[in-house]
Amino acid sequence: MKDTMNAPGFMTRSGNADQTLALAPLRRDDLPLLGFSHLSRQRRLQHAVTTRDGGARRPPQKDFNLSYTDSDDPEAVTANRLRLQHALAPGRLVFARQVHGTAVAALKQPVAAGRFPVVGTADAIVTDRPGLLLTILVADCQAVMLFDPHRRVVANVHSGWRGSIANVIGATVTVMQRDFGCRPADLLAGVGPSLGPCCAEFIHYRREIPPPLWAYRISDHHFDFWALSRDQLIGAGLSADRIGLGRVCTRCHPERFFSYRAGDKIGRFAAVIGLQPD
Repeated sequence: MKDTMNAPGFMTRSGNADQTLALAPLRRDDLPLLGFSHLSRQRRLQHAVTTRDGGARRPPQKDFNLSYTDSDDPEAVTANRLRLQHALAPGRLVFARQVHGTAVAALKQPVAAGRFPVVGTADAIVTDRPGLLLTILVADCQAVMLFDPHRRVVANVHSGWRGSIANVIGATVTVMQRDFGCRPADLLAGVGPSLGPCCAEFIHYRREIPPPLWAYRISDHHFDFWALSRDQLIGAGLSADRIGLGRVCTRCHPERFFSYRAGDKIGRFAAVIGLQPD
């Protein structure tokens, strides 16, 4: 999987059909970020995927960690979050308490005051309110960003392997339809860097993964959760040509991304999406 990172940026593996949806470098306030070309072209939409680069701590501990933990310096995490928020301004970073479930937080009212508000226990956030930068923290799990350019609605989904099994992606699209009037065929999607089929090994898959999903097994114990997420998006009604897959394995590239399976027990990078005020 090392060949998925091609200069000058990150490109998909699947040939010409996906090149217009490539994950490529962005620059916001001199902060190195990544973004999807089809989302970057949308008016008044802000989105980004962070890397390990740009952290507030002094070398060698200079990673751009965005998660508060007992083992990291909270002042450095705060500085990193403020830098990201400034780079994506105007707007506030909004978080959820992620628990590998299927709950979806639908934000229709103003969010409570606070530096980095947490909107509840949920693994997806949806809103039509400008100025809210929906933030999902990951370190091997998938962050799935969604945008409806007609209804002006955004969503961000935390889909680890448990969330994938439970189809948190489908649950999020359902909330977008039911609560915001979105049409799935109008949606654009971007799936960020995450554990690839090369490294998604499940020795005990027979008791962890239900048999209907064994079709995504590509070797004795490895699974292609990128393909599963794509199929879940299509199953929810999205068009295949409106889905961008990052296809960058976090465990294969621990120098660029936090990876729990590569030994990062505390660090998290982020995917962020939000509507800018008109």
